[in-house]
Amino acid sequence: MGDTRGALGCFRRAVGLSLRTPTPRLRRDCAFRLGAAYVEAGKPRKGLKFLLESQPSDGERPEGLRFDVAAAREGLRDFPEALRGSGGAAPRAGSSAVMGCCYLGMREPERAARCFLEAARGYAGIRRPEAAAVALSRASGSMLQSGRFGAAEVAGTLARCRALCDSISDPTLQGKLYNDIGLGYSQLRIFPLAAESFERALTACRGAPGCSGEAAVLQNLGAARNALRRFSAALAPHRRAAVLHGAAGNRRAQGQCFGNLAYAFSQLGEHEAAAENYLHALQAFRDSGDVPGQCKACEGLGAARFHLGDPQRAVGHYQEALRLLSHCQVQGTLGMDPTVHGMRQPSSGDGLSGVSCTGHPQGGW
Repeated sequence: MGDTRGALGCFRRAVGLSLRTPTPRLRRDCAFRLGAAYVEAGKPRKGLKFLLESQPSDGERPEGLRFDVAAAREGLRDFPEALRGSGGAAPRAGSSAVMGCCYLGMREPERAARCFLEAARGYAGIRRPEAAAVALSRASGSMLQSGRFGAAEVAGTLARCRALCDSISDPTLQGKLYNDIGLGYSQLRIFPLAAESFERALTACRGAPGCSGEAAVLQNLGAARNALRRFSAALAPHRRAAVLHGAAGNRRAQGQCFGNLAYAFSQLGEHEAAAENYLHALQAFRDSGDVPGQCKACEGLGAARFHLGDPQRAVGHYQEALRLLSHCQVQGTLGMDPTVHGMRQPSSGDGLSGVSCTGHPQGGW
């Protein structure tokens, strides 16, 4: 009944007792509950320590309460100062950032968003624009993930983040933030601002030595231009992204780029080029084991062959698409998101849904 200290004492004793048991799951569950209690008590650094300890060992099957370490660590990226614990305004803002990351790992994005917004206010108050921009970027992503915030509120957060980005001197961080802003605008279907953000991300990326994010940014830029029906302008980024993903051995992402390139060609009436690139996409998806991608590529091939006056081959491709679709339904993968890094994005295509078989603006830097 609001007795935080009493609850912490109980959970600490539970953790101590669990260490005497032979049951790993019990130890993990107790660590999770103690970590969550510390977060609720406003001690996120201590909480994070126990939440991380609640993870199963290598080879152990995850059971019971689970903390999403990947989400928490991704949230903490670019917040190195957040883990420092001395006094002052910066650590207070850092505590809010760490708390937000804990809530991300606990799968509570709405609460995470509010913590990141608080962190952004703290960093802005002490004139730390880079940290404030990172916090706003994390906030906007959490707001979208939660589904509890209105489009205007999310757009306002993205605009505040965008306004800070020009003052960031680190081109790698600047490019990553612009890419994240573009992803946010894409989810809001504000594609003009999404495309502009991806263009700025590309400029920053090319100015950063050893930047590894150019392929993802180009893929996003091409997809945003597809959504804006600027198909001629989309061709170059689609092609370049396919080359870079291929050089990196990322066949699934390369297949997505080929699929987007094929769609752009189809909308320009160049159906032979569309068919060729849908074939490249199909092979890439086969190589990477992406069955939903294969389905969409076959659908696109069917449309291209129909436009080229070859209905018999078109029917064959559509039949293959139906066969693959049935396989997806049986395997439970029909609703799989087709983006590369698991960040769910809206469809940017019109007409034949396959077009975007592959790769709307996506994450990954």
